[in-house]
Amino acid sequence: MADRLYAGGEDYQKEFHPGDYLRTYYAFDSGPVAENEILKFNLENLFQTFSAGGVGGDVLIDIGSGPTVYQLLSACEAFREIIVTDYLEQNLRELQRWLSGEPGAYDWSPAVQYVCELEGDRSRWREKEARLRKAVTRLLQCDVTKPHPLEPAQVPPADCVLTLLALESACPDVAAYRAAVRALVGLLKPGGHLVAMAALRSQHYMVGAKKFFGLHLEKETVEQAVQEAGCQVLRCDHRRLSYSEACSINEGVCFVVARKGPAP
Repeated sequence: MADRLYAGGEDYQKEFHPGDYLRTYYAFDSGPVAENEILKFNLENLFQTFSAGGVGGDVLIDIGSGPTVYQLLSACEAFREIIVTDYLEQNLRELQRWLSGEPGAYDWSPAVQYVCELEGDRSRWREKEARLRKAVTRLLQCDVTKPHPLEPAQVPPADCVLTLLALESACPDVAAYRAAVRALVGLLKPGGHLVAMAALRSQHYMVGAKKFFGLHLEKETVEQAVQEAGCQVLRCDHRRLSYSEACSINEGVCFVVARKGPAP
């Protein structure tokens, strides 16, 4: 029912279908212009952050990966190990299908080629895919509404925590969002980086015919949450980009890169 708003927990587990989500938001050049522009915004910011911006290290933890890999295409060049996480088993299964190279897995090659073009050599896209598959070492379940979102798994302190378009669909209110940001910063080494992207002033987003909750966030709310969690905001790219109204209601996006302060 399109008029019902699904929000987190059991609703999310039962009603979220990765294939519908991928076809709606990640069709790339064959999809709607608005969705493509936001995907390119993310790919370009990720390239700037990891390829040109000097953010790198040993371990990156991607929180709320969903069924997607686009967010890791630049990161796999800058980190020795990538840990991907999501709340939903069906999203992790979809990721595993691509990582294993299974027939019928979602085709990310247009996004891979786009990133390789940003890096200067579109022809190396197969090499890029192989590099990413090798870099991802673990797939874990996570719950960002908990103080320790990856428990009971044990993970090393991360050089970078990455989260794109995840917290605003998982957190029921701004207080929960702030707590989630604190929990993610807790996964970082002192001096490590938090890289986050949020859809602003969100109301909902569609997955197939089903409507899912989106938390209303202002740019200032995102920056303040990051700062209150003990990070210095290094960059905030704020654009007036919105999804197609048939897919999602939001007003703008922001991409934040922040550094965790030293241990007290």
